[in-house]
Amino acid sequence: MGCRSIVLSKQGDEGQIEEDVAEGYLMELAERCMIQVRERDIATLKMRSFQMHDLMRDVCLSKAKEENFLYIADQSNACQLSTIERVHRVSVHKYFPIQGIKSSHLRSLLFFDEFFPCKEQEKVLPLTVTNYVNNHSNEDFNLRFCFVVAFVNCVLITKFRGVWKYMFNNFNFLRVLDYERRGDAGWKLPNDIGKPIHLRFLRLRNLNFRISKLPSSLGNLSCLQTLDLRIISKRRSWESIHVPNVLWRMQQLRHLYLPYRCSPETKLKLGTLGNLQTLVNFNTKNCYVKHLINMTNLRELEIRGPFNIEDFNTEELDKNPPIIQSKYLHSLSIFYYEGRIDPRHLVRLLSSCQNISKLNLNVEIRRLPEYDYSSSNLAYVHLRGCKLEEDPIPTLEKLPNLRALKLHVRAFIGKEMFCATEGFPKLESLSLACLENLEDWKVDERAMPSLRQLEIQKCRQLKKLPDGLSFIATLQELKIGSMPKTFEDKVKEGGEDFCKFQHVPSITFHHCRHCKC
Repeated sequence: MGCRSIVLSKQGDEGQIEEDVAEGYLMELAERCMIQVRERDIATLKMRSFQMHDLMRDVCLSKAKEENFLYIADQSNACQLSTIERVHRVSVHKYFPIQGIKSSHLRSLLFFDEFFPCKEQEKVLPLTVTNYVNNHSNEDFNLRFCFVVAFVNCVLITKFRGVWKYMFNNFNFLRVLDYERRGDAGWKLPNDIGKPIHLRFLRLRNLNFRISKLPSSLGNLSCLQTLDLRIISKRRSWESIHVPNVLWRMQQLRHLYLPYRCSPETKLKLGTLGNLQTLVNFNTKNCYVKHLINMTNLRELEIRGPFNIEDFNTEELDKNPPIIQSKYLHSLSIFYYEGRIDPRHLVRLLSSCQNISKLNLNVEIRRLPEYDYSSSNLAYVHLRGCKLEEDPIPTLEKLPNLRALKLHVRAFIGKEMFCATEGFPKLESLSLACLENLEDWKVDERAMPSLRQLEIQKCRQLKKLPDGLSFIATLQELKIGSMPKTFEDKVKEGGEDFCKFQHVPSITFHHCRHCKC
């Protein structure tokens, strides 16, 4: 009985999907100490990552080898792959020629190294050409050198494309293809990418080649459940990629990660993706906001870029239709560095997300929406670059389940903040960083009764820590970073405020003499 069959047989509760059942099994393994939880989601407390004990890992690897479940390939054993016919899963940790894999039954192919590392590139070229390029690479403009470089690029591109073509033409039963590496993989994805029609998982991420468009044959992969197109890394996020309007064919898609920046010509229709649970890098320049309402299973939405609602009724806001109807949405993030979002559009979006527990806003909004438009389930809020002119604390401290709050990098541009009595009843972690104008912060005696961690960093105008913090008996950790020396000296032993915080077990200082935001 396959793993997926076991998961499917356990489904039954309303709203429960395969991932929920699988997570239940992981939790059971953790309770039996067969795996170790490394990190939990701060909002949902669900497992984000885990690891195996060394002994358990050795047992699993031994069993996997015994059952021929997985083959770990490198240069030392790659030759054996040509003699093993029924290898289903291959993990490539060191480079070897992919043409060495002869198994037509391959289901999963994972790469943890470059297709074609630099040392192997040198083997493709004549030694005289390689030496010439190395010896003249630092010279000023040289016509002969330009011709040689062009020749080198043509040879390598041809070789790279051959690798892609071999893979897409020979592994017809491939289910999983994961290539995530800052290494060269060819300057163009071939149309053959649409041939492994049984693919369920495709990730092409952080590649170091320049690509302007994806082939339309991508639409042939109608069985895909996860598609990650974050091909260009965040460091080069200004480069755009054209995505053809073929994703609507992938109606089994559950997790979609669009490029960080799509070309202006990209316009995607996603209204048919009713099974979608994760949508990352959505924006209304390249997609349609009206299609979000069809994604009734959506759990995580990340908007990167402009967000504008078409035909918005500015006079009667309540007459506008809801944007999202998924009752499972628990995480909403907005990143927009090149402009503002209309606060009325933001209010309408938040009012459609009444069950979210995680909110991340990195966009200029100037004013925080009223508490009535926020989800009472919010457990994690991160504001950055919002340039709020009014103190956001009176609104945020009313959130009954908020456990973690981060106000970073011009989230608030005012001078004063005030935490009232009984505000933030469940807040455990508070981080204030790069609030350049903040001068005075006051905390009432019974505010933040559950606070455990406090971080103050690069708030250079803040004169001192509020006296009200001395009444918080739960405070376990105080971190002060990149603050003026006068501020640091007040909190250190012998300082005028030391007696207020001597009950805190851990007080740390770092980079306090170099205050740069």
